[in-house]
Amino acid sequence: MPENYTDPSGNTEAFRAFNQTPEATAPTDAPSRLPLIIGAAVVVVVLVALVAWLATG
Repeated sequence: MPENYTDPSGNTEAFRAFNQTPEATAPTDAPSRLPLIIGAAVVVVVLVALVAWLATG
C-alpha cells in the first residue's frame, strides 16, 4: 500500500466521510439473451432436420 494511505477507521471524522460516500451504481442489466439462445436452437434444429431429409432423400 502507498505510504499516504489513511485508514478510514483510524478516526471518527475520516470514517464518517468514508461511510457517507455513495457507492458506485450497479451497471444496468443487459437485455435477456434467452430469445437469442432459443432462436439459435431453432435454427440448429431446422438445419439438422434439413440435412437429415436431404441425406435420406
